Amino acid sequence: MRMLPAAIIVLALTTPAAGQTVFVSNEKDNSLSVIDAQTLKVTKTIKVGKRPRGITLNADGSLLYICASDDDTVQVMDTATGKILNNLPSGEDPEQFALHPDGSHLFIANEDSNVVTVVDVPARKVAYQIDVGVEPEGMAVSPDGTWAVNTSETTNMVHWIDTAKRVLVDNTLVDSRPRHAEFDKAGKKLWVSAEIGGTVSIIDTATHKVERTIQFNIKGIARDKIQPVGVKLSDDGRYAFVALGPANHVAVINAQTFEVEKYLLVGRRVWHLEFTPDQKRLFTSNGVSNDVSVIDIDTMTVIKSIPVGRYPWGIAIKG
Repeated sequence: MRMLPAAIIVLALTTPAAGQTVFVSNEKDNSLSVIDAQTLKVTKTIKVGKRPRGITLNADGSLLYICASDDDTVQVMDTATGKILNNLPSGEDPEQFALHPDGSHLFIANEDSNVVTVVDVPARKVAYQIDVGVEPEGMAVSPDGTWAVNTSETTNMVHWIDTAKRVLVDNTLVDSRPRHAEFDKAGKKLWVSAEIGGTVSIIDTATHKVERTIQFNIKGIARDKIQPVGVKLSDDGRYAFVALGPANHVAVINAQTFEVEKYLLVGRRVWHLEFTPDQKRLFTSNGVSNDVSVIDIDTMTVIKSIPVGRYPWGIAIKG
């Protein structure tokens, strides 16, 4: 039997499946860049609303929700055609949002009005609003849909919303300017980045208490340049990846020991991150260098830089 060269075998193991599509919101261009995850090339650019930031897909990847922040709306795009189907009410200045696992409600952080707006997606109307802290930004919903959490940048808190009762029931104090929240796959831990505090807090979902705080130290980079923003956790529970903003690095954290194992140099002002569905690669949006970095998870190396539009911000990947 003819043996394949080792290089071909490695490539087969690390290349994402065909059909994976990466969507990147370009904040200054009012557009989305569409990238083929296999060829790592931009295939098209789609015009959308003003200042697009947070983006997320529905469960089957047929719809992409887009925070058009300066239009005060959430746009709904058909991912097959690239056409905007309709707009959802969003409250003022929507920035980040999270979709309930059943797809029924979209939880939106409204930075200018200090509320979380909850939209009934099928009905296309506001279901309710929750008053939170000053400058709400990060949003996450637990895997079982029980909790929606919001981070308020100026109040320095995580706000816990009971989705069944539709009320805010608790607050957790974290470090300065929390930007992003991410539940682990089991929903037992919540990871929250603090941009000015320079830390990531790991919070127990059952008690809402901070169990551990992770700090970062990169040789040759001033501590005030290390500003954690986006966080992604691998489904197997092995790793957490943290975008470190103007430090231009992504931290690779052992999610069991909470030790930083490696720092990966990416583009300038790295904002957010997203896995391909098979979790073989991780894409990062680099806001100042106007590109996307591609990280190979098996080798923990940056393998590609892809130019996109101006100020790339959010990333969503369809399988």
